[in-house]
Amino acid sequence: MPQTVCSGTMFTTPSGFSPHLACAEPGEEEEAPQEGPVPGACLADGSPITSASLDTLIQNLVPTADYYPEKAYVFTFLLSARLFIPPPDLLARVCELCIKQQQLDQSPLDTAKVRKFGPKILQLLTEWTETFPSDFRDEKMVGHLKDIIHRIAACDEAYWKTLNQVLQKLNQRLALMSQGEESIVKVSLNASSISDKLVAFKTKPPPIQKDMLSICNDPYTLAQQLTHVELEHLRRIEPEEFVQAFVQKDPLDGTQQPCFSDQKKKTSNLEAYVRWFNRLCYLVATEICMPAKKKQRAQVIEFFIDVARECFNIGNFNSLMAIISGMNMSPVSRLKKTWGKAKTAKFYILEHQMDPTGNFYNYRTALRGAAHRSQTANSNRERIVIPFFSLLIKDIYFLNEGCANRLPTGHVNFEKFVELARQVGEFMTWKQVECPFEEDRAILHYLHTAPIFSEDGLYLASYESESPENQVEKDRWKALRSNVLAKT
Repeated sequence: MPQTVCSGTMFTTPSGFSPHLACAEPGEEEEAPQEGPVPGACLADGSPITSASLDTLIQNLVPTADYYPEKAYVFTFLLSARLFIPPPDLLARVCELCIKQQQLDQSPLDTAKVRKFGPKILQLLTEWTETFPSDFRDEKMVGHLKDIIHRIAACDEAYWKTLNQVLQKLNQRLALMSQGEESIVKVSLNASSISDKLVAFKTKPPPIQKDMLSICNDPYTLAQQLTHVELEHLRRIEPEEFVQAFVQKDPLDGTQQPCFSDQKKKTSNLEAYVRWFNRLCYLVATEICMPAKKKQRAQVIEFFIDVARECFNIGNFNSLMAIISGMNMSPVSRLKKTWGKAKTAKFYILEHQMDPTGNFYNYRTALRGAAHRSQTANSNRERIVIPFFSLLIKDIYFLNEGCANRLPTGHVNFEKFVELARQVGEFMTWKQVECPFEEDRAILHYLHTAPIFSEDGLYLASYESESPENQVEKDRWKALRSNVLAKT
């Protein structure tokens, strides 16, 4: 069913959850900085880190003249470290360690050593700006970045040129992200303002001149355009949003301030994507309930069944689930005479694929198949994997709830964040696929702005189409009609 966008239920940790975490021993002396990975951060056989102190993990991130952390480690730590330390403070720590280890605060510099170290710190900063560009909206981040490059530029002026290229790409990325955020607000305002106008028409189908079939009567074309919308939403979601959606205050942090001051903005793309899912559910239900004639309603049902099947074939599981959810909403499912006129065999097959039984076993099997196809694909059409997003969020939520961020020793539970990075990293791969289908602006405009009924509006249209069958439905219909008359 449609997902409720509510920070109290979906994007924050329930107040009842209280993991048992141990505090660090007081009075421990700070260790002197060392070059390369701190002993104990990586096991001798190269196996993954399971836990370590935050200081150890930060040390393991810092490159030297002869060492650079694995790319997977960089992504995992930069993704999860924000739960324990704000990104500007983390970068400040990294720069401080670099300065001490490479003696960048002394004169003259060891030119040979710095020239070996320079490309590695530039690589780390480049990876950081490319993977987590939002971190650099904070001016402190850019200041730290410029400071460390200023210190090594004395050995090679080419570092300034590289820095300028990094900053140029970063600014372009941030500008695109800002445009995307503005368009999300614009679409939301347009959609809500149109929906508000339906209040006066809830007792009968509104006088809308267009419906979906008049805009697009080809299921494959509509599935393609839905894929456009899905991939556009996916592209806007940054990896850190998955962490920030479930942020808790680190119990070992002595301050009273969380790492994120503007929590709503930090998850705006996630929430916009959930709103899109809800909108598509209600749009499908509205399109089915709106026609006055039973034959037309049955035709719309069959059309959306075919659209859902094409979404499945494409690998667009989120639109598939939204369509199925819309068709299973009570105002639609109660239209027994309408469903009796429709050919529904394919619908039940699709329902079986998205059956929640066994923790969505059938869907997860199909998703693995689509992911395998994507890995071996020769074209963008075969690379498309759009997961059922609410289930992905649920998986990450339960990973977060089921495992503490810190162990009783006070060490960071890095094994948890390796699994988190695996799930988020897979999603990041899927979101980079370019949509291979040509845009149809008329269809896209309709998907974003077409009027939709509220839940009460759906019930009213449903009762107008097929009369209430029992006293409960009759009482509800009467109450809804009275509410509408009271408003007019």
